[in-house]
Amino acid sequence: MTEKDINIEGEETLEETPVEETDKESAENATEETAADTQEEEAEEKDPLEKAQEEIDELKDKWLRSVAEFENYRKRTLKERAELILNGGEKVITAILPILDDMERAIENGAKTDDPEVLREGMTLIHQKFMKTLEAQGVSKIETKDADFDTDVHEAVAMVPGMGDDKKGKVIDCLQEGYKLNDKVIRHAKVAVGQ
Repeated sequence: MTEKDINIEGEETLEETPVEETDKESAENATEETAADTQEEEAEEKDPLEKAQEEIDELKDKWLRSVAEFENYRKRTLKERAELILNGGEKVITAILPILDDMERAIENGAKTDDPEVLREGMTLIHQKFMKTLEAQGVSKIETKDADFDTDVHEAVAMVPGMGDDKKGKVIDCLQEGYKLNDKVIRHAKVAVGQ
């Protein structure tokens, strides 16, 4: 016989494809469909407790990451603050050093002259330079001349009686100057107040 088989009745039929190959393909398709169905069923049939546990694990992970991030932020902030405290005065010290140089030169030159007027003039110039430097750093003197007594900026160290009604509650004399740093009192002015 040839490739074509002849039936008893004389009709020609094509050779059928082997049954094994078709069965393999359909079996593979069926296995894939079954696996997909099984996964869907597992997802649907997942225990609510397992879902809740997964959600808890996810939230716990997020929480731990947030805590770690905050801890790192806190440590970095503390480190920056410590550095600021250690090196915060650097700007002021750098501004004051030229005045120190002037004072040293005045001391050296003071030994060379006997004229007190020259020494007084040098000290006045150094004092003015120092006050300008302090003002540039935000330091200002508290005014006491003819000022009303104010407990926020003045400290009364003496009460002077018999000054009259116009001097009552007013600053009579300043015994020690007071200073502010950027509008914050850093030293109260010690004053005598009229009674």
